[in-house]
Amino acid sequence: MFHSARGDAVRLVCLPHAGGSATFFYPMAKAIGAAAEVVAVQYPGRQSRRHEPCIDNIPEFADEIFTALRELDERPVALFGHSMGAILAYEVAIRMRNAGLPSPTRLYASGRRAPSRYRDEHVHDSSDEGLVAELRTLGGPNQSMLADPEVLEMILPSVRADYRAAERYRHDPREERLDCPVTVLTGDSDPRVSLDEARAWSEHTTAPTDMQVYPGGHFFLVDHSAEITELVTRTLAGGDS
Repeated sequence: MFHSARGDAVRLVCLPHAGGSATFFYPMAKAIGAAAEVVAVQYPGRQSRRHEPCIDNIPEFADEIFTALRELDERPVALFGHSMGAILAYEVAIRMRNAGLPSPTRLYASGRRAPSRYRDEHVHDSSDEGLVAELRTLGGPNQSMLADPEVLEMILPSVRADYRAAERYRHDPREERLDCPVTVLTGDSDPRVSLDEARAWSEHTTAPTDMQVYPGGHFFLVDHSAEITELVTRTLAGGDS
């Protein structure tokens, strides 16, 4: 948790991208302030959890996150996931529904095609050089670290495990659709998500879905952080997208 919030505020649970860490969401949390209790998930195998084994499959990831969330108090929950984190947010929402818990007030799916849309991707089988090339292609924060061999030695195992989890993920078509609103955020030149693949999130909920398209690639949300934070703050308070 980055900071406290008023007692009736929504808890916004943020789930990072493949290779990402909880601190990626600190700027958003700081900007949102007390309007929500912002909690970012720190995946095992990195930063404060660097000595823990990495997880390389989405179901186990989602189970662990859901279990951790159940230990918190019962304030309303919204889920914000970027890239792999969007799939995790969706799977956590399914677990909330299946456990008879209140649905998320909203699911923010950023930088990821819908759960039922797949590509034949095998980045996780690449050499270390191939993984680094992928990270350079997608851009994002801390690009300078990719030139540091010691940093790469620390981060590449978790990057590979995350990519394995995301690339092997397959949606269970037997699952009923969610009943929470979904806000889809995407970049108009994201090499990993087409606009049609992003629109397909509407097939996974019975509630309204809206899509916001921003100029940029896979990490469009870094360049448009102010706009996206304003959108999230407004919609968490019950406003329209």
